[in-house]
Amino acid sequence: MPLTSFDFQQARVKQVLFKSRLRSVLYGVREAEPDLFSYPDNPLGQWIQSVAKPELGNVSAVRELERTVQQMLRTGQDLATRYQRGHIEEARTGLDQINSFADQIENQLFSLENSL
Repeated sequence: MPLTSFDFQQARVKQVLFKSRLRSVLYGVREAEPDLFSYPDNPLGQWIQSVAKPELGNVSAVRELERTVQQMLRTGQDLATRYQRGHIEEARTGLDQINSFADQIENQLFSLENSL
C-alpha cells in the first residue's frame, strides 16, 4: 500500500516522542530505558524498517534518514551518559544537537513525502 501523509505524520510523532523521552531523562523525570537509544527498538527506527523501507526500498534518501536517526540516537545516549555522570548542564546543553538532528530528520521526511 502506498505511503500517505498519515504515515509520515506518524514518523514525525515518533520523533517528538523520542525528544520528549530524552528530555525527561535529562531532567530527572525518568530513567533511561535501554531501548530508548537502540535503533531496532526505537519507534522511528521501527517505522523506517517496517513502513518506509518496504514501500520505498533501500533508496539513498531512506539510507540517509537511517544514518541521521542513528546519529541522533548515539548523541542522545552520550547525553544520557553525561547526565548520569553528573555533567547535568553539559548534557542539557546537548539537547541543541538533538534539535538539530530533529530538524534534519524533518527535512528528510518532507523530501521523501514530496517525492511520492
